[in-house]
Amino acid sequence: MSVQERKQRERAERERLIVATARELAEQQGWDAVTTRRLAERIEYSQPVLYSHFRGKREIIGAVALQGASEMAAALRAATSAADGPRTRVTALARTYLDFAARNPAVYDALFQLDGGLAFANEDTPQPLKDAFAALLESLGDVAGDGVHPGLFTEVFWAALHGLATLTRARRLPPEDTERRVELLVDRLAMV
Repeated sequence: MSVQERKQRERAERERLIVATARELAEQQGWDAVTTRRLAERIEYSQPVLYSHFRGKREIIGAVALQGASEMAAALRAATSAADGPRTRVTALARTYLDFAARNPAVYDALFQLDGGLAFANEDTPQPLKDAFAALLESLGDVAGDGVHPGLFTEVFWAALHGLATLTRARRLPPEDTERRVELLVDRLAMV
């Protein structure tokens, strides 16, 4: 291995460590606790080393969001590939989405609540975000209904899931009724 390859590998490992540590700290204490000073202390590198990888917290949030989008897409595809039939598939998608949001609140915030400097819904959208939307579209496009654009239907269904995830987490909706909400969403919006 050349010196250049070794340095690139070490740099990539430092970047993974920064992202993993930021994510861990955010999940434990919230995003307000994630500062470059605190990250530098936790990973035992200087702040200038962090800034050589990320210009600041915004880019770190963006990196966590991209990682989370990939994980969400994989979880959605795994859940829906095991489902038999449209109703089971859409129900599995909804449950998996809500479960992901509940189990990974800091990642979910990085994806959908915080400014990570990422472009959504345009040509500059990073591939992991496009892939997460595609994971939704793959199951929902089939149930959009006659005359309904599959992408538009997916956006509306996703918005409903996001609202359920956000309102439940904020304790605006009682969590014990989550399953009934999923059933209602699948029955009335997806009509499968």
